[in-house]
Amino acid sequence: MSETLQGSCHCGAVRFEVVTPVEPAARCNCSLCRRKGALMTPPFPEANLRILSGKDDLTLYQFNTRQAQHYFCKHCGIYPFHASRMMPGMWRANIGCLEGVDPYALEYSVSDGQKHSVVEDA
Repeated sequence: MSETLQGSCHCGAVRFEVVTPVEPAARCNCSLCRRKGALMTPPFPEANLRILSGKDDLTLYQFNTRQAQHYFCKHCGIYPFHASRMMPGMWRANIGCLEGVDPYALEYSVSDGQKHSVVEDA
């Protein structure tokens, strides 16, 4: 069930709202996601994400195929959301950034992003 959720990075510079369910939650085993360890929402359309403040405080990181767009707060380094590589036009949010949601209470699956990488170690 989709609901409107408020979210922010750690320092609060980036604030956003997103309309999405939080389950089924997912992790990814690609080299970036494995290192950042975030639990992600299911994919949602870009129109469901609204940056409330701090758009200029975001920095973009891309690697491998440069299709996915991983955004981070340039002050605290937290990843609040990204545009999907495997599902163009779809986004995922970091559940740990969402207010009122306990990421440790959710079950999750692991997406095999490593298998879909173009570069062997990505």
